Amino acid sequence: MALTMLDKQAEKKGKSQWPADIAAEFERESKNPNPCVGSTLLSENERTRVWIIRLAPGERIGFHRHVLDYFWTSVSGGRGRQHVHDGTTVEYTYQPGETRHESYGKGEFKVHDLENLGDREMVFMTVEFKDSANKPMPLPAGVTPQSAAA
Repeated sequence: MALTMLDKQAEKKGKSQWPADIAAEFERESKNPNPCVGSTLLSENERTRVWIIRLAPGERIGFHRHVLDYFWTSVSGGRGRQHVHDGTTVEYTYQPGETRHESYGKGEFKVHDLENLGDREMVFMTVEFKDSANKPMPLPAGVTPQSAAA
């Protein structure tokens, strides 16, 4: 059975006022949704988008919006913090190889960021499925698959 984030226990979870810079970035994303769910787009075809996230210790990937069904795999393991669109802040520990599947009905989405709280690089692979209930959001100009740039 595929696990989702609903099956994952947060080490910390709460609602408190976000730092001003995080709140301002979240507000900007709400007005201009960011479809880049990874640091680098590795591959894209008519069915999928494959992303990688590489975060050095203390590094953060900004707010991005999930509208497509997808799964992620933690390549390296690590510990991370997310600010989520419902106002919660959560912290999780990820194991190498841990995989979670997420799906969204028409009009549903998730917006969050991710910060590496650990002392080593944290790496995730994410695969989005374009044939989801929601249409894929267009990618910003200049975001092309890394494999096409090679």
